[in-house]
Amino acid sequence: MSEEEDGGSLYVLTAVLLTPAQFPSILGDDYPEACSLLGVPPAAAGYGLVMGQDEEGARWTVVVDDVSLVAMAIASWDCGMEYDLSPDERSIVISLAGWPLALAVATAGIPDPHDPEQGADGTGRVPLAPPSAETWGPVQRRMGADQIAREWADWSERVGTDGGVAAAAHPGLARALEEALAYTQSPPPPGRVRSSFAGDEARTLRVDGPGWSLVARTDGAAFVLLDEEPSEVLAVPHEAQGELPELSELLAALDRVAVRPA
Repeated sequence: MSEEEDGGSLYVLTAVLLTPAQFPSILGDDYPEACSLLGVPPAAAGYGLVMGQDEEGARWTVVVDDVSLVAMAIASWDCGMEYDLSPDERSIVISLAGWPLALAVATAGIPDPHDPEQGADGTGRVPLAPPSAETWGPVQRRMGADQIAREWADWSERVGTDGGVAAAAHPGLARALEEALAYTQSPPPPGRVRSSFAGDEARTLRVDGPGWSLVARTDGAAFVLLDEEPSEVLAVPHEAQGELPELSELLAALDRVAVRPA
């Protein structure tokens, strides 16, 4: 439990990081865009997003600049250990009504989770809310790429690593690969290209751009999702296509310009 800016209690349910290398993809294609959605400047050190309920059960997201504290809490929880995440009041950047992510948990002994009234956080904004699963758009496209990254073995077997849709035969896929290649020549906004450990000396790459998302492993396949192709997953050919390099070369180049978790 921690204290909010106005002195009220916040019963913490979970927390996530908001840094150039690691942020909820539903918030944007890159780190500055994610920060803009929350109304905070894109600080290089990043933030922690602490989500919980007040004493009346209302949902709140508290943005704090003590990234190390939030990272320590997340690591402890991931290991099955208890950790009392209570950010210092001086670390609070802003408190926002609502949650940007869907949470299936609640605090015992207080009313069920609900959004406070619009403007209760002093911003006048509609409370944050998770995206709808009923429509397809940039948010769902990024969430789909994240799901593939989490379930890599299943997806690589399901879609296949040999073949896929040739870039020359699909304009959207070709455009995505060309823009991804451009990232290796002129660095994009922080967070557009992210690299994380995948085991066996491989890296998982998550790359986003206007209307497309790419997820890949540096030792294997790559898949692209497009705004104009609802729920479709396109496998990237391994061989060179037109002016594009072979897939392995493209992934290696992207990994060199990617931001990585500290």
